[in-house]
Amino acid sequence: MYKTAEAVSLGHPDKTSDYISSYILDRMIEQDPNVKYAVEVMLKDNTVVLGGEITGNVNFNNVDEYVKSALRQIGYDESYAEIWKDNALNINKIKVINLVGKQSPEINCGVVQNGWGDQGVFVGYACKGEGFINRELYLARKLNSALYDLAKQNKNLGLDIKTQITLDDDGNIETAIAAVPMLEYVDLRDFICSVLQENVKNLIVNGTGVYKQHSSVADCGITGRKLACDFYSAAAPIGGGSPWTKDASKADLSLNVYARKLAVENLHDNDEVFVYLSCCIGRADMMSSVLKAVKNNNTNIQNITIRKTPAEIISELGLNQPVFADLCRKGISGI
Repeated sequence: MYKTAEAVSLGHPDKTSDYISSYILDRMIEQDPNVKYAVEVMLKDNTVVLGGEITGNVNFNNVDEYVKSALRQIGYDESYAEIWKDNALNINKIKVINLVGKQSPEINCGVVQNGWGDQGVFVGYACKGEGFINRELYLARKLNSALYDLAKQNKNLGLDIKTQITLDDDGNIETAIAAVPMLEYVDLRDFICSVLQENVKNLIVNGTGVYKQHSSVADCGITGRKLACDFYSAAAPIGGGSPWTKDASKADLSLNVYARKLAVENLHDNDEVFVYLSCCIGRADMMSSVLKAVKNNNTNIQNITIRKTPAEIISELGLNQPVFADLCRKGISGI
């Protein structure tokens, strides 16, 4: 069976939105490690809309500068705006619409008693191979990262990059696709083959032939729309909601990361391991914890016991610190 996976760079408007929210969360945690945070971002042209809830001992008055600092880290800085002008997001024209309120007191009362701030089912996955992720996704991310780094050096290339890898039945690259904005044509074929270390049967660069307008000028960006890229593509179900817009008490990040940790720890000589965790809002105990291991097409499923509170899991994973922007950059599997 052919297998395909996609990856996008931080310059993609959906990932830019994810990163803005994660960056702001880090700034809130620096002020109050116990802050409760859930902020969605929509990005269109040069307007950034923030909507959600923040509760804690924090100052949110610098939100415009937080947004601009996040954009500069991605690469959408003042020099980028000068080069690409109206073909891309322009940091000099950014307008922030702030629709952020406070967390519901009904949710907060459960969280302060060391219960989870949301309910849901969360999935961790690991398999044999580099990074313990499926090879098609590993290669799509590897190529994307290399092109993103190249774009930061070559001003004729833009930051809004998408890559896609299809493997044939033998695990070889059948098709590689890359979409990279270009002010002037740059031949990327040799570069792509060198990164993938394989002669690609079908190599497509910019399928429409021209790709100049990009980022939020060409596409509206919204948080949580690139979950298949952030998780495991089609190799495993996506657990919970978007992990990049919430503090660790919400579980969408923490239990997905914890499930991935358990999957890697239990991989051993198995081909694949899936971990399924579920929780209830306001409760500390897991509603279910299941481990599924696959080896030589044989599947072993067992219930596992987790005797850790949300605070213990969050502390173990280091998610009470300003690490969310870095996690957003790497994805759930940390690759």
